[in-house]
Amino acid sequence: MPKKPNLVSYDTKPTAEYASLQQAYDHFNAALFAGQLPDCLITLQRKKGARGYFWGAIFTARAGAGQTDEIAMNPEMFDRTDIEILSTLAHEMVHLWQHHFGKPTRAAYHNKEWAAKMRFIGLVPSATGQPGGKPTGQRMTHYIEPSGPFAAEAARLITGGFVLRWQAQGQGDGASATAKKKNKSKTKYTCCDCGQNAWARPDARLLCGDCGIRMEEA
Repeated sequence: MPKKPNLVSYDTKPTAEYASLQQAYDHFNAALFAGQLPDCLITLQRKKGARGYFWGAIFTARAGAGQTDEIAMNPEMFDRTDIEILSTLAHEMVHLWQHHFGKPTRAAYHNKEWAAKMRFIGLVPSATGQPGGKPTGQRMTHYIEPSGPFAAEAARLITGGFVLRWQAQGQGDGASATAKKKNKSKTKYTCCDCGQNAWARPDARLLCGDCGIRMEEA
């Protein structure tokens, strides 16, 4: 029987939320990546339309030499279940893995190598977040394979006592009714393949002129 993950003793201070994310990173690194991934800086960052992001070698040591990567988690997207939030962390860990051990293509593009590693750890890449969605492209999400390694390890982590306690309010929560109405009048759409953007009414159905595929609301 595998050992239960060692829990970080939880401080009552809100900043201890970072300790929980570090705990999850260490657990998935050992269980899904054979401990291969280097340490990185995990941050909470708001980024509209993104549940998280990876940025390689973005931090430099203030004293001496050295750089580290960043995995950012969007706390405005923490209104989901813990396992769904953890799947975003694992998604970004695949980007970190590819940065160090694979062959990334153009910035923010999710290629076949990335998609294969996602499937290996039990996350299914999909542009729509549903079965049958395109597995590669500029803007990608995923869904959890119920019988896959990630689902098993996330369940083990949560059963062992892991929990996230905080989420951020949306940036528009204090906006006036006029501002909210204006924001809804134009919606940004993005091609999941080439990244081209367009703006239209919220219920528009747009096709990318270069790729010929439907553009998704960003």
